Amino acid sequence: MMTGDRDGTLLGSVQRAIAVVDVVANARRPLPVKAIAQASGLTLGTTYNIVRTLVHEGVLQHEPDGLILGHRFSSLQPERTDGVFLARARATLREVSGELGVAACLSRFADGEVHVVDIVEGPHKPRVPLWVGPQDSAHASAFGKRILSDLATEDRLDYLARHPLKKLTRNTISDRRTLLQHLDTYRSASIDMEEYVLGYHCLAVPVQAPGVIGSLAVTAPAEAAPIDVAQVVKRMQSAASRLSLTLGADGLA
Repeated sequence: MMTGDRDGTLLGSVQRAIAVVDVVANARRPLPVKAIAQASGLTLGTTYNIVRTLVHEGVLQHEPDGLILGHRFSSLQPERTDGVFLARARATLREVSGELGVAACLSRFADGEVHVVDIVEGPHKPRVPLWVGPQDSAHASAFGKRILSDLATEDRLDYLARHPLKKLTRNTISDRRTLLQHLDTYRSASIDMEEYVLGYHCLAVPVQAPGVIGSLAVTAPAEAAPIDVAQVVKRMQSAASRLSLTLGADGLA
């Protein structure tokens, strides 16, 4: 990754640090140090030392599942990268998960498909197992239905034409007309009452910015204590609005 130093004035330590940042900035998931070392071609010991320094300076930050970009990165690299999008998403998901005590998920529509960007588990409530990929289950999951609701009519019909409405549970809406009516009915939030997988409920609100159609969702076991849905939606919408503003300001389309 490092370029040649013909006149002997380049600092190898800086080049190695940039290589580490490049790897994290272009990753779609948090990366452990070993993965960063392998991708950058650096030794594990050198990578640990660089990571420790970059975390101290706020360029990288530790998460339970690996490293992501830190709060100072946007001032160094304003261009759009998957890593920047992940860092923004993770901050919001940790906020929502910590506040509500449940698993939180961010999804987005890109290249004609629904993609899960990131998931943060609740402190005592694990995330819903994604046993069917999001590209084949948007009609059954709250986060997928939220995105389908916000698509232009032409894009929504194109998506449904390419994806059969599989009956994932006894509660799944598998009739096209019924699903379209459902999508038009729930405009501010979408809910999944054991439609994707038995034993879990899911609630989703929109996340929208220039070039971004997404959804912020929370999941919890069906046997969990009853919640004030209206209050939870209000708090989620507040977090989603802040994230939408951040994504728009960063130009992360």
